[in-house]
Amino acid sequence: MDQVRIGKFIAESRRSKGLTQRQLADALAISDKTVSKWETGRGLPEVSLMLPLCGALGITVNDLLSGERISAADYQKKAEGNMMNLIRENEENRRRMALSVVTGAITVVAVCALVTIAALVELPAAARVAVIVFTLAVGAAGIAAAAVLDSSAGYFECPYCRELFVPGMKEYVKSYHTLTKRRLTCPKCGKTGMCRHSITR
Repeated sequence: MDQVRIGKFIAESRRSKGLTQRQLADALAISDKTVSKWETGRGLPEVSLMLPLCGALGITVNDLLSGERISAADYQKKAEGNMMNLIRENEENRRRMALSVVTGAITVVAVCALVTIAALVELPAAARVAVIVFTLAVGAAGIAAAAVLDSSAGYFECPYCRELFVPGMKEYVKSYHTLTKRRLTCPKCGKTGMCRHSITR
């Protein structure tokens, strides 16, 4: 789905209703920062907010997901297209998650192999140092690639308000995490907690 197009449509629909971001946010019991995030294309409304948002803006969910008002004649066609886009998005998130896991595994194997070579193979001091430096570079590059893939694969769910969001890379990298959860600050409620990683909406 085109988040930027949807965001512009939300902004246009809000303005046509004579609402400020704060007024729309208050009507939905969310922060105006969340509305701003939608309108700038940095996120999509979670499923539980789509119907109330559409009601406040006088649009349909199909209009929202299409990023434009849909005529009755095109409604069915657009609905099918939006469903296919959601399926494609979920498949892409699964692919990114799988690539993240594979990248991490390859990095671990490569680093272990290079450490073994540096420790056990007789090498001149300069060559040993070069192998160690190369090992550090491989490890850093592999971790960075895995992090980029993982952060863009799906969403994180706030344990307090159930908001689905994608954290910024800086927050993602700095956060404490387990295999399936990451300590993040929710952009909707502002609380910090262990947010579950979810591939699908």
